Amino acid sequence: MSEHGNSAAQLVVRMAAMVAGYATFILSILITVEVICRKFFGFSFQGVDEYGGYVLAIGVSLSLSYALVMRAHTRVDVLINPLGRRLRAGFNVLAAAMMAALACFLCWQSVATLRETLEFDSRASTPLETPLWIPQLIWVAGFALFAVVALSYLIRGLRLAAGGQVDALNGLLGPKTTDEELNEALEDSQMTRLSGPVPDAHMEVKP
Repeated sequence: MSEHGNSAAQLVVRMAAMVAGYATFILSILITVEVICRKFFGFSFQGVDEYGGYVLAIGVSLSLSYALVMRAHTRVDVLINPLGRRLRAGFNVLAAAMMAALACFLCWQSVATLRETLEFDSRASTPLETPLWIPQLIWVAGFALFAVVALSYLIRGLRLAAGGQVDALNGLLGPKTTDEELNEALEDSQMTRLSGPVPDAHMEVKP
C-alpha cells in the first residue's frame, strides 16, 4: 500500500472510531435522561434501550480497525518478548494472519446475516419495529473495514518480511513495548499541560 493510500486508510479508520465514540457519548446522555425521567417524572422515552443495543454493536465493529491501527488489541506477549528479533517477527506475522482470518470471518458472517434480514424483511420485535437492515448495514460496514485493514497490514508485514526488514515488521505488527507506552503517556501528559489555561501576561509575578 502506498503512503497516500495508507494515510487515507488511517483517516477513514479514525473517522469511524470518532463516529463510534460520539454515538456512545450521545447514548450515555440519553440513558441518563431516561433514568431521570423514569425516576422523577414517571415516563419513559421509547426505543432508548433498543437503539442502545444498535449503538453498542455498531461501535464495536467500527472500533476494531482503529484498535488494530493503534496496536491496542490485547496480546499475550510474555513468551514472545524474550525471543530474538526474527522469531518475534515470525510470531507477529502469524498473529497478523490469524487477525486477518478472524476479520474476514466476521465480515462474511455479518454479510450473511444482513442478506437474511433483507430476504425476510426482518424488523425489531419492539413497538418501533425498526427495519433491522438499517443498523445491520452500518454494522457490516465496520466489519468490512476491519477486514480490509487487517488484510492490508498482513500484506505489508509479508512484504517487510520478504525484504528482511525485521525491525520495521515488529514495529508494524508487534504489540507496543513498555518504552512506547511510556513515551505515549508522557506525550499525553505534555499535551494536557500545554492545553491548560494560559496565565495572563499582565498578572503580577510574586517572588
